[in-house]
Amino acid sequence: MTTLYFDCFSGASGDMILGALIDAGVPLDDVRRALGSLAIDRDTVWTEHVTRAGITATRFCVRGQETAFERAHDDEHGHVHAHEARRPAHGPAQALETVHHHVHRTLAEIHALIDGSSLSRAGKNRARELFARLAETEAAIHGMPVERVHLHEVGALDSIIDIVGAVHALATLKPGRIVASPLNVGSGSVRSSHGLYPVPAPATIRLLRDAPIYAGPQDAELVTPTGALLVTSYASDYGPVPPMRLKAVGYGAGTRDFHDAPNVLRVLIGEAESAARTQSVVVVEAEIDDMNPQIFGVLMDRLLAEGALDVFYTPIQMKKNRPGTLLTLISAPEARERLTATIFRETTTIGVRYREMTRECLERETVTIATPLGDVRFKIARRNGEMLNASPEFDDCARIARERDVPVKDVQAAAMKAFLDSSRPQP
Repeated sequence: MTTLYFDCFSGASGDMILGALIDAGVPLDDVRRALGSLAIDRDTVWTEHVTRAGITATRFCVRGQETAFERAHDDEHGHVHAHEARRPAHGPAQALETVHHHVHRTLAEIHALIDGSSLSRAGKNRARELFARLAETEAAIHGMPVERVHLHEVGALDSIIDIVGAVHALATLKPGRIVASPLNVGSGSVRSSHGLYPVPAPATIRLLRDAPIYAGPQDAELVTPTGALLVTSYASDYGPVPPMRLKAVGYGAGTRDFHDAPNVLRVLIGEAESAARTQSVVVVEAEIDDMNPQIFGVLMDRLLAEGALDVFYTPIQMKKNRPGTLLTLISAPEARERLTATIFRETTTIGVRYREMTRECLERETVTIATPLGDVRFKIARRNGEMLNASPEFDDCARIARERDVPVKDVQAAAMKAFLDSSRPQP
C-alpha cells in the first residue's frame, strides 16, 4: 500500500502542497491538462526551482489574471474578479508584482469554475466537497446561510487552481493512506479582507479542529485556509513518519524565505512496511464504590461521544471489602485532559490514574453485502493486506430479523454465506 506523508514543520499552503507533489514526481503538464479552462495556456501556471534556507524546492506559480472562461463568467454575472499581475521585465523566472483586489465568489460560481476543469467526475466531486467545507466554515464564522457566503481569499483564481491541481495530483499518486505531522501554524497576526486577526486566522483554526498544531518561532502565517483544508481533508492520521520503504521525496516552497528555517512543505511517498501499525494511547482508570449504578450507562455514552476510543467497567473488591467498579477509558493523548474533566464532573471519584501505552490495530473497512434477506454491512479487518476477520454488523442483522420475523442467528448465517460466496474467486 502506498503511503503519503505531509511533513508540515513549516506549515502548509495550497501552492506548497501542489509544489511538493510536483517535486515528488507528478508531471506539471498533467496538472495543466487537469486544470482545463482554468489555465488556458502554458504560461498560466509554471514551476520554479528556488532555495529556502539551503533546501532546493519547487515553487508552484499562477499568473494572476483572468482566464477566458472566467471573463465570460464575470460578464454574465456583472462581477469583476480582479487578481491582476504585472510580469517584471526580467522574465517569468522571477516573482510577480501582484496587485490583489478583493475576490468575492459564491459557492455556485466556484462550482462553475470547477466544471470548467478537466478533472475526472470523481475529482470534480471531490473539489466541490472541499469548497463546500470551506463555505460551511465561513458560514459558521459569520453566522449566515451557506448560500449567502462569498469566499474571499480562498475564492481567488490561484486558490482554486491550487485545490483543483492538488486533487488531481493526489488522484494520480493514488496513496492508500495519507498521514500528516502536527502543523506549525506560526505566530503573530495576519490581515485578511475582514481585518487584522491573530494567527491562525478564524477560517484556518476552524478547519484545523481535531488536528495537532503548535506555534513556531516565525512571526508569520504558516498555515493558510487552503493548506488547512487540504491536509485535514485528506489525512487520516497525524503523528511521526509511519513505517515505509521510501520511494520519493518532494519539497514545495512557500513564498517567504526565512533565514533560520526552510519555508517548505515536505512530502514523503513510499510503500508501507510490514511492521505493525501502532499508535500512542492513554489508559485512564478510576475506582468507584459510592455512585448510583444508573449513572454508569450515561457516563459511558458521554465519554464515547466526547472522543474516548473505548470505555469499559470491571467489577472489583475495594478497601473494607466493599464491592466497586473500575472505570477504564482509552483515548488519544491529546483528549486525556478533556475526558478526565468529564470523569470528575460526572462521577463521585476523587482521583484518576493514567499511563501512556502503544497499541496495534488491524486495518478496518466496512463493505455492504447483498443477502437473500437484505443488505448487511460487514466489518473487515486486515493486517498487511491479509484479511483476518469479517463480521456482519449486528444492528443490520437485528433489523432484518425484526422485519422478516426470523431468528437473528439465521440472518447472521445467511450473511456469512453471502459474504463467503462473494469472496470466492470467480472461475
